[in-house]
Amino acid sequence: MAKIAMITGASAGIGEACAEVFAKKGYNLILSARRYDRLEKLSKRLSNDYGILIQIMEVDVQNREEVLNSWEGLSEEWRHIDVLINNAGLSLGLEPIYNGEINDWDRMIDTNIKGLLYVSRVVIPGMKESKSGHIINIGSIAGKEVYPNGNVYCATKHAVDALSKSMRIELLPYSVKVTVLHPGAVETEFSVVRFKGDIDRAEKVYDGFDPLLANDIADAAWYAVSRPQHVNINEMLIMPTSQANSIFFNKESN
Repeated sequence: MAKIAMITGASAGIGEACAEVFAKKGYNLILSARRYDRLEKLSKRLSNDYGILIQIMEVDVQNREEVLNSWEGLSEEWRHIDVLINNAGLSLGLEPIYNGEINDWDRMIDTNIKGLLYVSRVVIPGMKESKSGHIINIGSIAGKEVYPNGNVYCATKHAVDALSKSMRIELLPYSVKVTVLHPGAVETEFSVVRFKGDIDRAEKVYDGFDPLLANDIADAAWYAVSRPQHVNINEMLIMPTSQANSIFFNKESN
């Protein structure tokens, strides 16, 4: 059986782009997301284009029971994951902490931190047993810095950074690689979700400069995975040329 990559949040954006790249490289895929119809459409297209095998999971990673039940529903041969891409995550709202929506906080924490943990917890024992595998965690510039009104989202991505470092230490004896990718501004559905469907406000986020694209991050993920066995890319901080950090942009560059 070909190598297997499991990708969470695979129905759009960076997750979908990663699915495309790894399918093209001949990996069989486990694609997980909340939107089953999108997964089904993506699965059919990638299967037809690249002749690979695909399992799809309708899972909200913040729901521990859904994660466990979906994993237990896989046959044994599908549980030997070579690459896990923990991509599922979101940001909600852009308010100062004293005006923050507590439900938004809960959802970001449950998805960005606990969801990553739930998925990693079911996958890692197999990698540990086989003494092989690669975990790619999708972080953010928000995991390296903080910016005004980013508070809880920044905290969750700082947690992803810390968890990635912990995984690297704890999995070192088992030859399991761990990489965390920290993108700057990427033009995906990220801002639409953050602003709860306000497309006009979301589009203005990317006005005046050329942001990263989902494919740029998928290419970085593949670069990390395709290094020789003795090489591990611990982390990458990936920015648009027009973005210096989480705050400063050159919005006349395009």
